[in-house]
Amino acid sequence: MNLMRRAVLGVADLPPVHRLFERNRYARQLADRFVAGDTLESALSVARDLAGEGITVTLDLLGENVSTRDAAAAAVGSYTETLRQMKANDLEPNISVKLTMLGLDLGDEVARENVTRILETAREVGGFVRIDMEGSDYTTRTMQIFEQLHDHFPKEVGIVIQSYLHRAASDVVDMINRGARVRLVKGAYAEPESVAIQSRSENDENYERLMKHLLDKGNYPAIATHDPALIEATISYARANTIPPDRYEFQMLYGVRRNEQLRLKRAGYGMRVYVPFGADWYHYFTRRIAERPSNAFFVLRQVFDR
Repeated sequence: MNLMRRAVLGVADLPPVHRLFERNRYARQLADRFVAGDTLESALSVARDLAGEGITVTLDLLGENVSTRDAAAAAVGSYTETLRQMKANDLEPNISVKLTMLGLDLGDEVARENVTRILETAREVGGFVRIDMEGSDYTTRTMQIFEQLHDHFPKEVGIVIQSYLHRAASDVVDMINRGARVRLVKGAYAEPESVAIQSRSENDENYERLMKHLLDKGNYPAIATHDPALIEATISYARANTIPPDRYEFQMLYGVRRNEQLRLKRAGYGMRVYVPFGADWYHYFTRRIAERPSNAFFVLRQVFDR
């Protein structure tokens, strides 16, 4: 599994392939399955539709690795406007942010100051900000910045932990001890064996271990998975240990397992959908197709056939 992911992401990073996918309408049609349009209004429209079915959302403006302070400041403005517009549309103000889009490559202090501005807005509107996790080169810095922010905004900020990282178990313990809200994911980046679990079955086993620990002692953990076996394992463990559904929630991605999202919601479980939007969709899209490489091969066939 990891070798295939590495291969797809490696090819996707080649400039000619990047240009081909961004310019080809068949690639964009496939991307539209996973991305709620280029604008905030398009994302709000999707969020309102989901809210009508009782499903909560996290909005995420796509983008990463900005190289100037002006670009980072523009991202701050977009994120704060997203929080305010969610509030104005009677939606729970809830967003996900990437530190590299907020200037992490320019320095930790730049990113920390920018997230602080967003968290101040979140506090004003009664919202919540999840700091997303990126590649392993950023993990330690992201965790350190998160902990500093959580000291001042304990109700407004949460973090993501990727179960395939060897450090994930100790990070879960640390986050439980500080009462932080954790979104548990498997991990979508191509990482070396020295950093991450390579076997899918071993990653599934680790995810389940961490999920149980978070259900036992965590602060409203987000169990973010589309895996039927892990969803059932979560439900079974919670029932066996009398953990009520209001102590945790499931999370899934926009465009993935729509029927399962509705089923879980109708069964009484918290269901939140991660809704990405924005013109800078390519890198997010490639991580989705790396999870199902047949999607990429389908698009390439369409391109070359024409």
